[in-house]
Amino acid sequence: MGKVEDGRPYQWGRLYAALRAVRGFASAGRVTPATDRELKDTTSRPRTVFEGFLRTAGLDVLAARGRGGAVAEAAAVAFADVALLIPPEAMSRENLTPQTEHFRQGYEAQLAAYRKAWEGLVD
Repeated sequence: MGKVEDGRPYQWGRLYAALRAVRGFASAGRVTPATDRELKDTTSRPRTVFEGFLRTAGLDVLAARGRGGAVAEAAAVAFADVALLIPPEAMSRENLTPQTEHFRQGYEAQLAAYRKAWEGLVD
């Protein structure tokens, strides 16, 4: 049996954290954790949520980079992570609700890495 970290829901959780980080740096200069409701909404329709983030990702990066300093640097790293975390195969339309806990674990692992890397910019 494979590790949770190898599974699609875990990886999509990491991708969600990276997308939220880029948006957070753009809008507030910091990242706040997703609420339980936001996580539930995302696992029930991940492709739709991710497409929404990706539609504005370029503008979000520009806005975050315009803040300068540590926020600009963190946004650049998080945006690069988005590119690395997008799976190389087509993203299915199925929901992740049955694997919400694995999704949450991936999200929390990526958020913890950001919190460690950018102390003070990630709640």
